[in-house]
Amino acid sequence: MEVFTQIEKQINIDNVNIQDLLGFNDQNIKPIEEKFTAKLFIRGDKAVIKGEADEVAFIDKIFNEMVFVLNTTGKLTSKDVLTIIDLTISGQEIITEKEYKNIVLYSKKDVIKAKTPTQVEYFASVTKNDICFAIGPAGTGKTYLAVAFALAALKKGIVQRIVLARPAVEAGESLGFLPGDFREKIDPYLRPLYDALQDMLPIEQMRNYMEKGIVEIVPLAFMRGRTLNNAYVILDEAQNATPMQMKMFLTRLGPNSKAIITGDITQIDLPKNTDSGLVQVREILKDVDGVDFIYFNKGDVVRHRLVKDIINAYEHFSNGKQ
Repeated sequence: MEVFTQIEKQINIDNVNIQDLLGFNDQNIKPIEEKFTAKLFIRGDKAVIKGEADEVAFIDKIFNEMVFVLNTTGKLTSKDVLTIIDLTISGQEIITEKEYKNIVLYSKKDVIKAKTPTQVEYFASVTKNDICFAIGPAGTGKTYLAVAFALAALKKGIVQRIVLARPAVEAGESLGFLPGDFREKIDPYLRPLYDALQDMLPIEQMRNYMEKGIVEIVPLAFMRGRTLNNAYVILDEAQNATPMQMKMFLTRLGPNSKAIITGDITQIDLPKNTDSGLVQVREILKDVDGVDFIYFNKGDVVRHRLVKDIINAYEHFSNGKQ
């Protein structure tokens, strides 16, 4: 006589609109209940499945597919769920379990996920640690993913606001010669952060967040004297922060806050004889629990294919001059 093992599994469904997922009067759940004998309970932002191990595994996959379809298409019907059930049972998954685990955020245009092995390591590190340094060349997704991590945490209610900062270092140009008032002079230095947000959020939602102070983009110097509670704080282009600025930034963190610091130590624009805080902090904090360093390389570049070739060419040129 075959004995079936009864198990219970809990699924977090905090990255989706639960009402849209379940449907009117839970109509999207009914096809699952009719197909399987396992019991399904929704408790807040969690789904609990109780039943035979095989059925629980199937329902787990079906839920992942349902979330993916809803977040990528904007709608989910009971007919969609029936199709998902049939595909899952036949082994034709829309998205694999590995891909699903690497999804960081469902943006307005696409699914943002960790793609390269280092990006996957980055995702795991940010989840585990309160302070994470992401160091490496341009185009590796350091800043873009950092903004996605922060928005995902905001969406899930883990933090209440996001603060994005950048040093306003004059890379070969003088602020004094740029047109406009101070805000207009400083905006070009902060533009990459605006671009990332605009990629991920509808424009009206972005404006709403910024008007209410839920999302703030500031020059690094404006962080002095502040204490940031319940916040996700990102410092971009950190190689251009001085040691004192780096210490100032890191000591802004209050309770229930997280920080990501990104930079490329081969692109330092500080004046000569001025140390980079990002270079120095690697030695100072290397043994501190809760702080992690992730190092990207040119193999992690996810921009246009020519970006890798450009990085290689510059490295070859620099090596030839040494």
